[in-house]
Formats: sequence, structure tokens, C-alpha cells
Amino acid sequence: MFRGIDEVDWASLRHADGSAEDVPGLLRKLACGDPAERETALDRMYGAVHHQGDVYDSTLACVPFLLALAAREEVCDRAGIVELLVSIGEPDGGGGGSGEGGDGSCDFAARARAVLRSGADVFVGLAGDADAGVRRAAAAALVRFLDRPARVLALLRERIAVERDDRVLLALTESLGLFARRHLPAADAHAAEAVDLLAALSGPPHGPGLRLAALGQLARCAPQSLPADLVPTVVRLLRDRSGQRVRARLAQDGPGADTLAGRLRRLRPSDEEGSRLLRTLHSALDARVADRVALLCGQLTSPDALDRCNAVWMSAGLFREWRADAAEPVTLIGAQLGAEEGRLHDAAVAVLAELFELALPAADHLHALVSCRPEFRIRHRERGAPTLGGPLKALARTGDARATPVLAEVLAGPVVPHDLGLVIPHLGRAAAPLAPALRRRLARLPLDGPDTQERAVPLLSALAALGDAESVPSVLRLLRGMPDGLWSRDAVTGAAVRALGAFGGGAREAVPDLRGLLETDCAVAAADALWSVTGEADAVVPVLLGKLTDPGSGRYRPAAAADLLGRLGPAARPALPGLRRMTGSGEASERASAACAVWRIAGEPDREQVLPVLRAAWVEHPRTRTRIAGCVAAQGPRGAPLLDLLRAELRSPRRHRAGSGGYDSDAIHEDEGLLRVCRGALGWQGGG
Repeated sequence: MFRGIDEVDWASLRHADGSAEDVPGLLRKLACGDPAERETALDRMYGAVHHQGDVYDSTLACVPFLLALAAREEVCDRAGIVELLVSIGEPDGGGGGSGEGGDGSCDFAARARAVLRSGADVFVGLAGDADAGVRRAAAAALVRFLDRPARVLALLRERIAVERDDRVLLALTESLGLFARRHLPAADAHAAEAVDLLAALSGPPHGPGLRLAALGQLARCAPQSLPADLVPTVVRLLRDRSGQRVRARLAQDGPGADTLAGRLRRLRPSDEEGSRLLRTLHSALDARVADRVALLCGQLTSPDALDRCNAVWMSAGLFREWRADAAEPVTLIGAQLGAEEGRLHDAAVAVLAELFELALPAADHLHALVSCRPEFRIRHRERGAPTLGGPLKALARTGDARATPVLAEVLAGPVVPHDLGLVIPHLGRAAAPLAPALRRRLARLPLDGPDTQERAVPLLSALAALGDAESVPSVLRLLRGMPDGLWSRDAVTGAAVRALGAFGGGAREAVPDLRGLLETDCAVAAADALWSVTGEADAVVPVLLGKLTDPGSGRYRPAAAADLLGRLGPAARPALPGLRRMTGSGEASERASAACAVWRIAGEPDREQVLPVLRAAWVEHPRTRTRIAGCVAAQGPRGAPLLDLLRAELRSPRRHRAGSGGYDSDAIHEDEGLLRVCRGALGWQGGG
């Protein structure tokens, strides 16, 4: 297994943590008799030698030894080794770079794949191994590394015919789908054979799990081969599979069994395999949103709690990407709030809280829960301060006025979550009765406490949203009384200034304080508030002009300054030269803000400069769309040159930030806000 391992100059090779001199020891531990040592060594291989999918020179050097280990029957845990080899050989899994210390000219990932292809006969033997885990892992390797399509297809067909382990059959079906996807673009006859085999596997007499797997792969490679009654078929198969799983679990536990393993399964049930089957199908259906919604509704009405839990999480993925008609699935998600299964309840709460106003169809369920179960109003954590309970947060975010009296009870109680104020803006004027209690809490807030920021900012945001001018003395107390050395002073100052601006003319006693902040890091916010309170543009334009070009003003301040200058309108004409220069440089948000400001100040769109900048930003930087749509709406009839963008946005089935990468819990709410702005602008124009 390790012939030649000591002849490799491992110390000269690299991995994620530096020198690869520890790799021979890791390889030997993979073959040792101690399960803990083997597991630790495999973790280390993923953590350093194949860190986050990267392929280093040391990774390449490991491949022959890993192949040798996988081929030896006496080595335990070979399935994990095969899975590691498959990951190393994935075209999109490796970084493809030279690794630390390389010369940048060698593609180690491509060379590793070449070594795996040359040793692919190892995986042919492993496809019939006595260990089901090895057979399952080898199925993925066959398609990736065996070069002859006819042989690959014959092996898959042979293994499917004789295999009796359900999980191995699912792996073989996934590999068959991958084979078809790889060869269909070349109109390969073998791909057509693979599709035919998948179609056969998707029907009787095969079991429900295998049929679901085959349907998922057909949806990915040959959607035209799917049955016309796809959704009812999938829902029926899912329920058949769930029934089999429950019966198998009961048989495993035995009548009246009270084993530790059985108790753990009952406390933390899971069905990762079922989740994967349905996620594959949802992903493959992609833009067939109506089918996906219908499928979700079928999942959410399953008798099995695990099926419903999986559906709740999948619904979040659908709603984040697509502008679907969510009313029916959201109502069904709301119905899960009373579930005895804790993870199902928690999943429903988490998804509904992320949906904001789209969760309104579940408001009755949310209100019933927080009314009858006070323990769900506040979330107590092992570490950190209490936070607003998920169900109450979700109810308030829908804008349902029934959240107000429940929040009032929380405010009157002995424990008030610091983040309560953050949900107030979503309730609008319905939250007005809460203003006195919020005001009192702000007035009692310590000026120099370690948690001043996390307590003050939500309260200030809430009072600003309510336009509560009676809280001006308490806001000024904070603004004037916080010690200079307080680390959170700037954040609280910014929130206080924004609140004063929201109070408008009701905050005139704050004018000297706001003028004093015009020379600080809070200058743009202070200028905004000063203009809102006094309406005096002359006092703020010079300050904003300076922030447009000040390199020390911070990443977002030039855009904020441009936004405010635009809202000042013709009074900001002295800023036009600087704004026009800004449209041609800087980040996308700055260029878009500057272009919008030029349009709003000049009154007429500049077809040579402004409109091209805004069109480019709209397409290339979706985060600018709400700002641009707001600018178009503010122009009234003069916004006509860009109305086509707004119409196209309203016709698009996808959310404007779908596919932008990363996770943002506000993405759905932001997209719904964009749609409202677009509708408003088109309604104003009569062009909806």
C-alpha cells in the first residue's frame, strides 16, 4: 500500500496549513486498526490536504496511495477514502491551482484527475465490493473516472440489476443521471440508453425511493420524459416511502423497545435521504414554479412529520429565488406551528420569520400561538441577552396589527428583549400605542452601559418609524450624554440623528446639536436630519459636496451624500459637476446614486450620461434596483425613459437578487419592496 511513500519529498510539498511532512503519517493512520485514529486522519485530509476542495501538490502525491488503500479489503472505512478520491477528482471541486509555494504553472487538479482515470479499474472492482458503503461510493467514481462510455453504462446497468441495498441503488441512479447529462450534449446514443433506463426505473415494480431518485434524475437530464401527472405521482411515492420508513423503524426498535438508540431516534428523527431526493427534484424543476408549489403543498400535507419538515425548509429555497404565489404553502407552513415534533415547529417559525409580509396567510396560526403560549414570546438563550421569540417576530413582520397588544404585554413584563424595537417599523401606525412604553425605556437607558448600543439602536429605530416627536428629549439625552470613549457611541449617535430627522419639525430643539455634528463622521446623517427639521438646503449642500470627494469619508458615505443631494432637488444645483464626475467612477452603488441625483436635480434625464449609467447598474448590480426604481418613481412623467426596466422587473418570475450568492435573511423582503416601488411608479405613469 505504501510502496514508495518514503521516496516522496513530502517536506517540499504543501497543503493548506503549510508543509506536507505530516501527510505520510495521515495516510498510514487511514489503514490503522483504531477507528478514532482513522476518523481523525480522514478529517485532517479534508482539513488540510484537500481543504475546501483545493488540490495541492501534496494532494496529487496522495492519490496513488489512496487508490492503493481503497483496493485493499483489509482496510476499514474504505468508503470514506473513495469519497475523498471522488471529491479530489471533481472538475469543479478543486481549486485547480498550484497551492502555496507552487510556481502557478501546474494544474494539480487536472493532473489528479488524470491519475484517477488511469487507475479507474480500482473503482470497477469496488463497484461489486462486499461493503455496501464502498459500493455506494464507487458508483460515483465510475462515471467520473472510467473513460469508455459503453463500459460505464454496462457496469451501471449490471449493478442496478443485481444490487439489493436501497442506498446503493440510489447512488447508482444518481450516477446514471450524471452519465446522461455528460453525454447528452454530444447526442451520444449511450446517453439515450441511460435516459431509457432512468425512465424504466421511475416506474413499477421498483420501490418508491428508487422511483423518486429516477424521476429527479430525469428532471435534470430529460424533462420531456417525465410523466404528465408528475406532482401526484411524486406525492404518492413520497407517502409510500414514508410508510416503509416508519414500518422499518418500528421493526428496528421492536415492540416496547426502550433502547438509548431508539430514544435518540425518536427525539431527533431525521430523513436526510428523503430530503435529498426531493431537493434534487425541486432543483431540477427550477422555473416550473407552479409544479414546485403544488409539490410543496403535497409534501406539507403528508402524514409524516419528517416529510413536512423537509418541505418547510425547501419552501424557503423556493421563496428566496422565485416570486411564487405563496399563499397556500404559507398557510400550510403556519399549520405546522402546533406540531409536537420540535424541529418541525422550529423550521416553520424560522421560515415564516424570513418571509416578512409574505407570511400574512399564516398570521392566524402565529397569533394563536403567541396568545396561548406566552413562552414563545421571548427566546431565552444560554448565552447572551434574551431576544424576541420567533413566532412573535414573524407575526409582527407580517404587519398584522394583532402583534401590537402582545408586544405591549412583553414591554410591560419583567424581561424585555433588546431587539423588540426592530419589528416596530413593520407594523406602521398600528404600533403607535407602543410609543409611550418605548419612550420610557429609552429615557431609562444607561448612557455608558456595555449594552447601550444593542438596547438603544432598536428603540431609536422604533421611535423613528413611529415619528414620535415626544421622545426628542430622551434622544437628546443620549446624544449629549454618552461618554466620548464609549466604543458604540458612533452607532448610537447615527441612530439618534436618524430618529431626529424622522421627527421633522418636531425636533427643532435639536438643531444646534445637528449643526455641531456636520464636521464629524456622522456628517451625512446629520445633514439629512438638519434638512428634514429645518428645510434649509443652503446649510447642508456644502457639507455634502465635501463628502462626495473626501477619501476619508468612508465606503458608503459618498453614495449617501449623493442620495441626499438628489432629494434636495434643484436646491443642490452647485453639486451637479461633482455628481457628474462621480457617475463615471467608483463603485456601482456610488455611480447609480450620483446618476439618480443628477436626474433629480437637473429635472431632465441626460441621455448621454445618466441613463446609460442607470441601465448598466440595473443589469450588472441588482442591489441598485430599488434605488433606481425609486428615482424613476420620484420623477413622475419624466421617468418614462426607464419605465421599460420596471415593467420587465414586474414580469420577471425570479427575485432580483436570486443567484447572487450567499444568504441574506432580508432578500425576500427587499425584493417585495422593489416590486412595490415598481408598481407605484407604473401606477403613477398609468403604465402598469
